[in-house]
Amino acid sequence: MSAETRHDETDLIRRLQQPSECRNAFGEVIRLYSQPLYHQIRRMVQNHDDANDLLQNTFMKAWQNLEYFRGDARLGTWLYKIAVNESLTFLARERKRYAMSLDDQESALANMVEADTYFDGDHTQELLRKAVLTLPEKQRLVFNMKYFDEMKYEEISEILGTSVGALKASYHLAVKKIEKYVINHQ
Repeated sequence: MSAETRHDETDLIRRLQQPSECRNAFGEVIRLYSQPLYHQIRRMVQNHDDANDLLQNTFMKAWQNLEYFRGDARLGTWLYKIAVNESLTFLARERKRYAMSLDDQESALANMVEADTYFDGDHTQELLRKAVLTLPEKQRLVFNMKYFDEMKYEEISEILGTSVGALKASYHLAVKKIEKYVINHQ
């Protein structure tokens, strides 16, 4: 993170802690983080409407818990942590609601890729999305954050509470699984 970005985030956090500036500052948080958080959530749940709902839940939880944000972690890290937890909770709730196994849920999510009217990618992109969905949830999170969001392992470590070494191993395994899937489905 550049010195300018750190300064901007420090200023934003300061404004979030000021009662007179809090509401406007939170509007800026929403503007800055809506798109990256939406994409992270969407890659986990696949459905546009569900992703939008979870994004709203993420911001509502952030707003409700703003007083507990001490600034020890980066603001984006804190928001990603909330979004990841919302996504995992949603997926677990859906599995329970439909009495699905993890494998059944992965198949259902893969079918959603094919039926997604918001997706305009080519066959290779569709294949990549399906391959990512075959990964276990935590491995999928690691892959998405590293590959799509280009996060550093240290930041992913803060979000997921996992060691950098374990994350590197998880990412490596994910890449191998994705390569195998793509080779077998071309």
